[in-house]
This record gives sequence, structure tokens and C-alpha cells, in this order.
Amino acid sequence: MEEAALAPAHPAQIIIQQFLATSPWEAAASLLGLAYLLLAVRRNLLCWLCAFVSTSIYIALFVKASLYMQVVLNVFYLVMAVYGFIDWKRGRTESGDVRIESWNVNQHVTVAVLVIIASALNGWALSRWTDSPAPYLDSFVTWGSIVTTWMVARRIIENWLYWIVVDAAAAWLYFSQGLLATTVLFIIYLGIVVRGYFVWRREQVLQSKSAIAAPSI
Repeated sequence: MEEAALAPAHPAQIIIQQFLATSPWEAAASLLGLAYLLLAVRRNLLCWLCAFVSTSIYIALFVKASLYMQVVLNVFYLVMAVYGFIDWKRGRTESGDVRIESWNVNQHVTVAVLVIIASALNGWALSRWTDSPAPYLDSFVTWGSIVTTWMVARRIIENWLYWIVVDAAAAWLYFSQGLLATTVLFIIYLGIVVRGYFVWRREQVLQSKSAIAAPSI
């Protein structure tokens, strides 16, 4: 009986217990984050309101978890929520839809190199001067998310492809820190961002056709 009592819990039981222990604040932030992404796929301006509130909650959660770069990232998200709302409202087609743009190869290569360099330097600094539990992964998720969020705000279609890599890394980071609700959210994100790319791509093609068909004045 004593041996049975001392037996370690099954991994599935541990995950369930951690998930049930999720704070109401983390659950609320996760749901608002999910709402943000679903609305962003539809190019709905309300996505930025959801992002603003969700990000505000996450700032407090990440301070408590000592994920310092995630705190910095979410402060950036607050700014981008405001900027994105303004840019999406301004960057519209004649029919009122949010205009979709693209980056060229040189822009993508430049951004990828900068993210890798920034992540390496940032990770080294965190490992040397802080108690961050995952300095390099935390840094990569931060810098990758900064670039990708900027792309969303600027209506760049390739943002969805960037999010596949960043969200996968973020899901592992949050799982390793016991943020189960957020981990599940980011796993769901992976499916949504794939759909987001195809939805935006279809709309981009329609916008291009409309621009070609429009009579010049």
C-alpha cells in the first residue's frame, strides 16, 4: 500500500492536474488570444481590441514566470494592437476590404538573418545575467513574434508562414513552463495560421484581379 501511495503520477494525470490548475486570468488571456487570431483571419478590426486586452493580462503572467523577453514582447504587442488598428483602418481597398501586401525575397532573407542574430545575442545575455529558464528559445520566440506581428499590422500575407515556426517554438516554451492553457492555445494556433494563409491568399488574388479590371482614370 505504501509503495502504491509513493508511485509517481502518470504523465497524463500530471498534465490534467496542471490544466485544471490554470488560473482564470490565463484562461481569459488564452481565449482572447484565440479570438484575436480568428478575427485576424477574417481581417476584422476587432482583432486588435482582443489583442490589446489579452496582451495586458499576459504581461502580468510572464512577469510572474520570469520570462522577461515575453514581457518585453507583450509590451510591444500593446503598441502593435494600437498601430494595427490604425493601419488596417487606413489600408483598405475601394470596396472597403483590408488590402493585402507581400514582401520580396530580399526582405524575407534580411528579416530571417536579423532574427537569428538578435535571438543569439539576446539569448546569450539572458543566460549570463538573468535566471531565465529558456534564454535562447525565449529570445527566438520574442524576436520572431516581433517581426511577425509587425507583418500582420502591415497586412503582409507571409506573416502566416512565419507564425507556423514561431507558434511551434512558443508552444514548447510555454509547455516547459507549465502554462498549459497557453500551450493548448498555441497548438490550436498552428492549425488556424495555415488556414489564415490560404484565406488571405485567396483574397489577395481577388484584390489583384479587381485592380487589373478596374478602369484607369
